[in-house]
Amino acid sequence: MSTTTTESRKLYFRLLRYVRPYLAAFIISIIFMVLLGLSDAAVPALLKPLFDGGFIEKDLDSLQQTLVLLVLLFLIRGISHVVSTGTMGWVSGKIVLDIRKQMFAHLLDMPTRYYDTNATGNTLSKITFNVNQVTQAATRTLTILIRDTVTALGLLAVALYLNWQLTIAILVAFPPVVIVAQLFARRMRSFSHAHQDKTGDMTHVLEESMRGHKVVKVFGGKKYENKRFFNVANKVRQFQQKVLLAGAANVAVVELITSVVLCSIVYIGTLQAIDQGQTAGHLISFFAALGLMISPIKRLASAMQPLQRGLAAAESIFKLIDEEREKDNGTQALARSEGVLALENVSFSYSSDKAPALHQISFTAAAGETIALVGQSGSGKSTIASLLPRFYDPTSGHIFLDGHDLRDLRLADLRKQISYVSQDVVLFNDTIRANISYGSDTQADEAQIIAAAKAAHAWEFIQEMPQQLNTLVGENGIQLSGGQRQRIAIARALLKNAPLLILDEATSALDSRSESLVQEAIENLRHGRTTIIIAHRLSTVENADRILVLDQGHLVEQGSHTELLALDGRYAALYGNLQ
Repeated sequence: MSTTTTESRKLYFRLLRYVRPYLAAFIISIIFMVLLGLSDAAVPALLKPLFDGGFIEKDLDSLQQTLVLLVLLFLIRGISHVVSTGTMGWVSGKIVLDIRKQMFAHLLDMPTRYYDTNATGNTLSKITFNVNQVTQAATRTLTILIRDTVTALGLLAVALYLNWQLTIAILVAFPPVVIVAQLFARRMRSFSHAHQDKTGDMTHVLEESMRGHKVVKVFGGKKYENKRFFNVANKVRQFQQKVLLAGAANVAVVELITSVVLCSIVYIGTLQAIDQGQTAGHLISFFAALGLMISPIKRLASAMQPLQRGLAAAESIFKLIDEEREKDNGTQALARSEGVLALENVSFSYSSDKAPALHQISFTAAAGETIALVGQSGSGKSTIASLLPRFYDPTSGHIFLDGHDLRDLRLADLRKQISYVSQDVVLFNDTIRANISYGSDTQADEAQIIAAAKAAHAWEFIQEMPQQLNTLVGENGIQLSGGQRQRIAIARALLKNAPLLILDEATSALDSRSESLVQEAIENLRHGRTTIIIAHRLSTVENADRILVLDQGHLVEQGSHTELLALDGRYAALYGNLQ
């Protein structure tokens, strides 16, 4: 057995595991598929009594009985078709839902490094496009395989009964058909992989162009984006065409082999019937069985196309599902932290081929203390902020919260202790109420939400909106100004009431009026919390208890604003450049 066949079998059986919760409906569907296949095979069996008894022997009773049986046969066919199609469609829809649910849940558990190295569009394509391809393999193709295999075997049984010598000769056609199908299957799997990858690339280009539409317009990038999209969309078309041609060629070759064999059998069978004096009904019934066998064999051959597309999609989906989850090996619980934070000789590198982003960083933040991280871009400020919620783990060294190594804490417990407000505020396309109370373990009541909004200086503009807290903010808060989005994010952090606060450039992109309001909101937010502030505007960190100056991943100075100015070192130079 070839490696490709073995892998395909493993993939298919893994797909069929998703059928288990719906096994009853699946079995019902298979039963009616078998009935449908047998009803197809029963048609030529009824042709012999119809022609011999009704037309040749003029037996009206035989004719009436055969016609009644034909009507009943087509009634059974109709019922079987409706039930098998309906139940298999229901199972297929459930499988799509379950796979997408599993993929989405897995994505939420993926480490940050996954998002650093994988294009969003390609991941979206797997969930939207590839899953539908998989269900073709798991359900629709299975329908063809069961129904048409039963039909072909039933017709073969009828043909064996009528003329076993010639029927055995037909079996000579099967080995070439199987060999051809396997050859084309490999080609279709390869083309299907490429087609799905290029579809992911196309989704990525779409997502980038839509997200950056303002930059595209201002910088005259329409021609470039049109060309970029055309190139990738054309690649999708080309590989789709290759899949279709490979599938069509497969069917054509199988049909040719089958037709040559059947035509030879028809000729030999006619000569045999003349010599042996067989009845017309016998001959018509035998030839009908052979002729009707072509369609199911053709469909079985064409089933390779969606099967290989589905299996190729399944490989990409299971590759995503099998990606290693975010490591959560901690066992210690932490209900409410005091906010004592300590870094001991922390070093970190984003990858082995890049220079370290942090070198032997050590500092301690007491409960309720405000620590500001300042320095040029690339100095390691945001890297420290990313290590605290364990988006990444230090390459070496340790980070402690209340004396607990962060890696010993359960991730959920650790992240309960942290609120995060960044320059790039993330708001969801939902109401202001939902965005402020987002992720709350307990359902916040309206009084708590309003109190948080007031403390964040957001209530004043929320009241002016037509639906107030029930106002939809649009995609990523597009209906709000930058300052309003920041204040919603601060209200969210206030409502969470976590003991450790991270502010990453929270005021860097605001006008003076918005900055003033946001700064007041931040002062309310900082009260009673250990706060890590990252800022380019040094004027926003003058009141910090301690300022840490970073340079290319090294901690070069620390102290209060006054102490650092008196040192006349790196901080004083940075501060002087901004005056």
